Amino acid sequence: MDGSAERTLLITLTGRDRPGVTSRLFRTLSQFPLTVADVEQVVIRGRLVLGVLLAYTEGADIGRVWNAAERVANDLDMEIELSTGRNKRMPKRSGRLHVTVLGNPLKPAAMAGIAGRISAHGANIDRIERLAQNPVTCIELDVSGADPDGLRAALTAEAVEQRVDVAVQHSGLHRRAKRLIVMDVDSTLIQGEVIELLAEHAGCLDEVAKVTEAAMRGELDFEGSLRERVALLAGLDASAIDAVRDRLRLAAGARTMVRTLKRLDYKFAIVSGGFTQVTDALVEDLGIDYSAANTLEIQNGKLTGRVTGRVIDRAGKAAALERFAREAGIPISQTVAIGDGANDLDMLQAAGLGIAYNAKPVVRQAADTAVNVPYLDTIVFLLGISREEVEAADAEDSRA
Repeated sequence: MDGSAERTLLITLTGRDRPGVTSRLFRTLSQFPLTVADVEQVVIRGRLVLGVLLAYTEGADIGRVWNAAERVANDLDMEIELSTGRNKRMPKRSGRLHVTVLGNPLKPAAMAGIAGRISAHGANIDRIERLAQNPVTCIELDVSGADPDGLRAALTAEAVEQRVDVAVQHSGLHRRAKRLIVMDVDSTLIQGEVIELLAEHAGCLDEVAKVTEAAMRGELDFEGSLRERVALLAGLDASAIDAVRDRLRLAAGARTMVRTLKRLDYKFAIVSGGFTQVTDALVEDLGIDYSAANTLEIQNGKLTGRVTGRVIDRAGKAAALERFAREAGIPISQTVAIGDGANDLDMLQAAGLGIAYNAKPVVRQAADTAVNVPYLDTIVFLLGISREEVEAADAEDSRA
């Protein structure tokens, strides 16, 4: 055997976390002819687990290193585990993915099911990190050696069974580079449907709601259904639009999501089968960069029961996404689309990442991933941003 063959020493420290543990260990190790091959550290509820993989050549006095590391552990009142081995170069694993799990609550059975499916596909979990504890629990797993499409299908089935949300995305720089968010408005960015709020004022809510529901499920042509519903509003005083605008409520977490991602230079767009008379106010309030929606025709202070211009339908939403990306100078692969109805399907499928938000079954099945909790800001977790990072940025802004 070659006398200079490289060997390894794995040191694992476990115990109460406090400042200076990592620096104390590395100061001690710096006295020896070692190189650092890998480091991993995690803190859970104040308890630290620190793993350090060191490389050394055969013939080195590793007994002295061992004794020194044990003295550090004793001084810090921590547990230590040491093991030696050979520094084998691990083959590069293909199919690197991020698997994000959202649960409210997230139970052990769900994690067991997810981990079991990953294992069954011959993949390996390389790293696990918690991104959020509230308003939902979010765990992200770095996975390698998996077929993305096969694993996504398996985890989607497991998510339904376990009543959690699971997203599977390719790893790499492109995940961090998504720079345009395109959102549906009704029942996504805001709570409820604007046309139904207008129908309340016109006294035709039941008729409009039935058509809206069928259109959302994809049972009716959107443009025809929109014109049919708008026709029922003919004669309604335009002041009803102001009343509806005053009643609008953003989805829980919407403002946090927009504020957080705009800090990271994301561009935001809204595209709606609803009406500019409402979306224009959202653009101003939230600082939205691009928008597209239909426009209600108004004459002599009354709604005519018609819309002007070309209707923003399913194809129109996808075209708007592509137009916004061009204007922003952003590749389609770096866009995220969020929606809930059949009218959003083309847009979700065109985007780099399509997210079905509290969506109809047909939309959940077609999208890249689904979020079924009533907090829009959970979307940031799918982009690898933790709750702690969001709260730290908010705190920094409040001090400014």
